[in-house]
Amino acid sequence: MAAADFQIEDGGPGLTLRLTGDWTATELGRISARLDEELAERPIEAVDLTDMGRFDTAGALAIVKASNVVLPPSAWAQRPEAGRTYAVVERLERESADPPRRSPGWVRTFAKVGRGVQDILAEATLSLAFLGRLIVATGSALRHPGRIRWPAWFSQGERSGLDAIPIVAVTNFFIGAVIAFLGANLLTQFGAGVFTVQLVAVATLRELAVLITAILLAGRSSSSFAAEIGSMRMNQEVDAMQVMGVNPFQALVIPRLAAMVLMLPILTFVGMLAGLLGGLLVTWSQLSYGPSFFVQRISEDPLMGQHLMVGMIKAPVFAIVIAAIGCRQGMAVAGDVESLGRRVTAAVVQAIFAIILLDAIFALIFLELNL
Repeated sequence: MAAADFQIEDGGPGLTLRLTGDWTATELGRISARLDEELAERPIEAVDLTDMGRFDTAGALAIVKASNVVLPPSAWAQRPEAGRTYAVVERLERESADPPRRSPGWVRTFAKVGRGVQDILAEATLSLAFLGRLIVATGSALRHPGRIRWPAWFSQGERSGLDAIPIVAVTNFFIGAVIAFLGANLLTQFGAGVFTVQLVAVATLRELAVLITAILLAGRSSSSFAAEIGSMRMNQEVDAMQVMGVNPFQALVIPRLAAMVLMLPILTFVGMLAGLLGGLLVTWSQLSYGPSFFVQRISEDPLMGQHLMVGMIKAPVFAIVIAAIGCRQGMAVAGDVESLGRRVTAAVVQAIFAIILLDAIFALIFLELNL
């Protein structure tokens, strides 16, 4: 194998291009740019192929781009097969369309924004369609309780609820401890360290316990729902259910929704107890307020029951949002793994965003109601 090379012989009105070596993709190297520079738009009249080895489409393309003229078949009389390769490449290069003109940057920016708005509207439309089917399936389950798949309900309740108790309790315990540390540090500067108990109780019962629990389940259960249903969609198990006459919403969505609605209030209450326990231990160690004092301060406050009610009211709403978003994204998975990954990520992000947005809406509502 010899590297491709050439000589240009100027002996008349046109040039004679003498090719040597192998004009193939592996042997061309940077010869194409050198050939284009030395020809300098001068026409080629003949080609000497006496010392040329192998010849493929890469070599033909290099000559086409450098010569800018169509060599007649007679120029390739020594190697007709090379002439046919050259003719095919030359015709394709001549008939190929020019690359599309790149739009200005401001046009591409507005186009990207427009595609984003279109995606949001399409996602909202599909979400409304999913919500409608979910309402219909829920109504059907309530009208025909004998069709409820109780084993699936209990299985999902155990996996999404009971198995989450340790992480919920530990996280809320440390959140309550952190709030107590902050309160003890700040309030004692003003001689109001005793109100650390109320600070921990109000923050835990009203906001933090339900919010932290819902966010944990959004990352834990919503992603799990999307991955489980999405993998079933990829394996065409959902289509198989429909062929067998099984409603996928009754078999897949309703059990997960019911499990979350039942278990999130329980987990929220566990989180409240854990948060209060964390605050109790910190106030006991930092402020020397014993457990009996901590419990007495909470029980004597007439508003603690109201704060507890506010926190518990949010739990079922957050549960519906977490389960619905996870199942909705799972049902939207296409037939590839990349789609599954995107939908699982979207389920977690959308669920957390929806929880924080709903918590802000609840805060405004309870503010107007003086609760």
